[in-house]
Formats: sequence, structure tokens, C-alpha cells
Amino acid sequence: MILPVHAVIRSTLVQLLTDRFQLAPDELPEIVLEIPPKRAFGDLAAPVAFELARRLRKAPRAIAQELAGAIGPIPAVARVEAAPSGYLNFFLDRAACLQQWLAPAPARTAAPEHGKVIVEHTAINPNKAAHIGHLRNAALGDTLVRLLRFQGRPVEVQNYIDDTGVQVADVVVGFSHLEGRDLAGVQAIAAQESPTFDYYCWDLYARVTEWYSGDESRLEVRRQVLHDIEHGVDPHAAMAAFIADRIVRCHLRTMARMNVDYDLLTWEGDILRLHFWTTAFEQLKERGAVFLQTEGRLAGCWVMTIDDGAAADGDDDADEEDQREKVIVRSNGTVTYVGKDIANQFWKFGLLDRDFNYRRFLTRPDGTVLWATTSGESDPGAPSFGRATAVYNVIDTRQSYLQQLLKQALHTMGYTGQAERSTHFSYEMVALSHATARALGYEGGDESKPFVEVSGRKGLGVKADDLLDRLVATAAEEVARRNPDAPEAERRRTAEAIAIAAVRYFLVKFTRNKIIAFDIDEALSFEGETGPYIQYAAVRGGNILAKLEERFGVKEADILERLPSLFRGPLDGGETADELWGLVLEASRLDEVVDVSVRTLELSVLAKFAFGLAQAFNAFYHRQQILREEDEAARLWRAAAVVYVRRQLTAALDLMGCAVPARM
Repeated sequence: MILPVHAVIRSTLVQLLTDRFQLAPDELPEIVLEIPPKRAFGDLAAPVAFELARRLRKAPRAIAQELAGAIGPIPAVARVEAAPSGYLNFFLDRAACLQQWLAPAPARTAAPEHGKVIVEHTAINPNKAAHIGHLRNAALGDTLVRLLRFQGRPVEVQNYIDDTGVQVADVVVGFSHLEGRDLAGVQAIAAQESPTFDYYCWDLYARVTEWYSGDESRLEVRRQVLHDIEHGVDPHAAMAAFIADRIVRCHLRTMARMNVDYDLLTWEGDILRLHFWTTAFEQLKERGAVFLQTEGRLAGCWVMTIDDGAAADGDDDADEEDQREKVIVRSNGTVTYVGKDIANQFWKFGLLDRDFNYRRFLTRPDGTVLWATTSGESDPGAPSFGRATAVYNVIDTRQSYLQQLLKQALHTMGYTGQAERSTHFSYEMVALSHATARALGYEGGDESKPFVEVSGRKGLGVKADDLLDRLVATAAEEVARRNPDAPEAERRRTAEAIAIAAVRYFLVKFTRNKIIAFDIDEALSFEGETGPYIQYAAVRGGNILAKLEERFGVKEADILERLPSLFRGPLDGGETADELWGLVLEASRLDEVVDVSVRTLELSVLAKFAFGLAQAFNAFYHRQQILREEDEAARLWRAAAVVYVRRQLTAALDLMGCAVPARM
């Protein structure tokens, strides 16, 4: 990986500048390392001489020459040259670097000095099946988790379950008032194999929305049911608890297909039952962060005064009064979702003088436990949850206003550091291309628009499992055509891996603030900027190595063992060697790309890197012979590059939750 090389060069330059020019630590310039535009200019370049020119009253070229002459040996660096322009150019020791990067990496351990990071993502309302918009949230959130863990950060993954919200209340209204069912009747529906419970509730939720629109007075039914759920009044509360539990289990099965998992399910009802909000509310009142409005439309409500910045970026549908004051507790005493989220955010940072109890929600096939909060007794053996040093909330841009309120509440309470480390990872909505919508049986799109929007409330759109099923079926047809002799079980596994890579890569490759229209044909293509294209490059690398072993009896371990004694010419000299080294050097940038992706929260940077590396590998494969190369040194150096690039492609795909099948 390239970042350790960067670190060695930077530390060497810092020491040299300190010794050579007697610069104090606060006088040292930032050591920036760039990629030169041409291989002849080196592998890395430092413009440090330009930073020092005015201070030292010397020309950048003279400073660069002085540094190059005094810098001495640097591990992994073959030589350092001063360019006429003033850059300091570093030429890496190609053979040493490749051998080092191919060596077994030490086990990555968490870096406790940075503290725990909490990433909350997915958070689907537990009232119906997931749709593709939820898949983007999960794909982005899970990829962020993988990137942070790649960096050695200890990460806790949470999924917030809004089991006391209006969406669950609406399904309770549907069962109890539209269908006249009691809890036993709902349980009977849930026990049916078809339709699955989340699919049944999808349709019921849309029917309830239509029922409300027929007579606005029916919304009073919703208000009463919501009140019963929040205050634990049966039979509505018991029915809501059952519905939420069963729907969450459906969501977990859907997300498992996407290779998405969690450490903790945080249930909103427990925030109320364990009086998290009561504690947070008292703290907010003591600091004057909220006050009781005594006049106007919000009389009797506890409200938070909104900072000008938050109000300016607030909900476009809110009126001017809502922009200035946000209701935290309604006049009837019920807590808004904002209040519950504030309490939860305080708990994540360990700022409440209380904790959840925890229960074992399910045991995974590998024996590990998915935990959930509870207001009942705790099960033994629960890990320590919460008390993070940084929090990322993955939620779409429509919730920017709410996320700003969370930061404002932390600031107002004096928790400035926590507010700064409270990050809203926002993203735009996902729609469907018209072709994909039609292929999945949805004909309701407006052809005048470039895409088809989804709406779970209206029952419009495509369920996530239907989309995944279609992707798997389409991929299976292509896999069967290419591998007719492969066993059916293997073809199925390959099709599933291709389908998941198709959807996950598609959802990550766009910048997160871009509205995207998912298209099945585009996502599944083996050509172009797709997950299957990158998978195919990794599979091709594996095929090359397998044929190398078959023809020459040389295994991957043999290749690595032979490198120290090989003639270095095929890696060090000429255009062919430069192309080979350029491929290896590009592959080494994975850790740098991960660092940029996390700092900018643009995960598309990782996707673009993986695609570019796959393109470079395919171009290399067509231009430089490996299996037919007669010169053994050239064959083995190129094979070593294949080993490394394949590893890096596989690692990049894994960071995006995508597996590499044995063949495609």
C-alpha cells in the first residue's frame, strides 16, 4: 500500500527541513505529495520547495537541488531528483515495493486511540417491504463502515427502528379498522408464506393512505392509535410491537442478501420507555435550549429556536414560523421525532446518565449475535454499546434540517466537540429507469420525466426483493450461457454474487448528492462502469494464475518466492516495464483512495478507482503476454503484478460489499 511510503517520505522531509534550515515545528510547511504527469518525472513529487521559497529567499529550483543532495537514503525510494521546475521527484524502488506489497499483511487491529465510531444506517420504517431507495442508504452506510474498519477504526453499526411512528400506526389502523383484525388475526397473516408479511403490509399501507384521503376526519383514528402505541396501551400497542418485529426480520433478510449487517438494533420505543427523552428534555430546559411557547399557533408546545443557518436550509414545505421554531414536544405531551432523535444522539455520545438494556434479537448462522435494545431485563453477555467519539448518521438529504437540529442541540448544551463530530452522511433519492420499471411490472411512471419515482406511502414503486430477484434471474441466464457445464448450485451462487455487485456498485458509483435512476441492463452489463466488469477483471486474473500453474507448475507462492532472485529489467527499464510498474503503482493506491473517500464522504471515489484499475488491468492483459512470454523473468514479474492487482481489485470490491465468484 502506498500510504506507508508517503509517511516515510514525509517524516524524512520533516527531519531534513528541521536539521537543514533550523525550522521550528510551527514553521514547517505541509508536506504534500502529488502524482507527476509523466512516469519520467518519478512516482511521487513534492512541491515543498515552492512553500519555502519566500521564507528562505531562494529560488524553488535551488531549494529542491539542495534537498535532493542532502536527503540521503529513504526506504522504498531508489533515488530523489530535483526537477528544473522546483519539484522534488521521488523514484520508488520498484522491485522492493512490489515484494513488500505482496508480503502477507499483518493482521489489522482496531485503533482505540481514535475512539469508537458509530455509523447508523438503513433505518427503514418497520411497516412494509424495503424498496430501492432503502438499498442506497444501506449500500452507502455499509460501505462507509467497511472503509472505516479498513482504516483500523473500531466501528459500531446501528439500525434505528422507528416502532412508535405514524407509519407503524397506519398499518395498525389498516389491520384493526379497515380489516377488523385483532392481534391473533395479524399473527395468522404473518404466518402465511405468500404473500410475505412485508409485502402484505406494503399494499395495506397504501390502502390506509387512500382511506385517509377519502375523509380527513379519519386522521383522528391515526392520532388515537399513535397515542396508544407511544403510551403502551393495548391492543394497539401489542399489535404495533408484533408488526414492527416481523417487518424488521423481513428487512434483515433483505439486507443480508446485500451483504449488509448490524451490531445493534435501536428501538425508538425503548427511548421513551427508558425515559431517555425525559433526561434529555430536562437537560435542554436547564440550558434554555427549549422553551414553552405560550401564544400563537404553537401555544402549549415546547419548541427549539432555530439558528438562522438551519432555518435557511430547512424544510421547504414548512411555513415561516416553523422555520424559526421547531416543535419538540406537542401541546398534548407527545414527543416529536426530533425530540427522540436528540435523545438518541446524546446517548450515542455517552451524554445521558442512563443506558439501554439489551436482548439477543437473533443468532446468525456463524453463531454471532445481533443485539437489540430493550426496556425489559437485559440478556447476559451484551457488549458495551454507545459512548462514541464520532457519529455518522446516514440519511437522505430531506432530513438535513433534522440533522442540523441535532448538531445545534449539542452545541447549545456545550458539547462542541461532539457537535463537530456529529456527521450527516446525506444522499439523494433513487428512482428507476422507465425500462426497469416496466420490466418489473410497474407501469405507473410519467413518461415525460426521465425516471420513475417511488413512493411507499402511495404503493408506487418496486420492492427491493423483487428487484434483487430479477437481477439474480437475469444474471443466471448469462452465467448459464457462459458456463453450461457448471453445476446448478455453482451457477446460482455466481448469479447472486454478480447481481449484488451490480446493484451495490451502481448505488455507490454516483456522487451521493446526485439523483440516480437505477437500470437493470446498465447495472448488469459486463462492459462499462459496472460491478460485474470489475468482478470479471478479478476473475480473469485468477484464470491467468490458474493457467500459469497448469502450464508451468508455478503456484502463487512460488512466484513470490522467486522474485528476490529475478532479473529486474522487465520491471525497471523501458516502456513495457513502465506500463507494468504503472499498473502496480496504481493498484497500491487503494489505501490512499480509502482515506480520500472517508475524508470527503464521497464513496464514488472508491468506485471510480476500482473501475479504473480494472480498465488498466484489462489493457495490460491485451498488450503484454504472460502465458506465452518466453522470458521467465518477464513472465514472473508480470504474474506477480497479476497477483497484486487481483488482490487489490478483490479488496476494493469487498469494501463495496461485493464478492468475486470463481468464474463468470
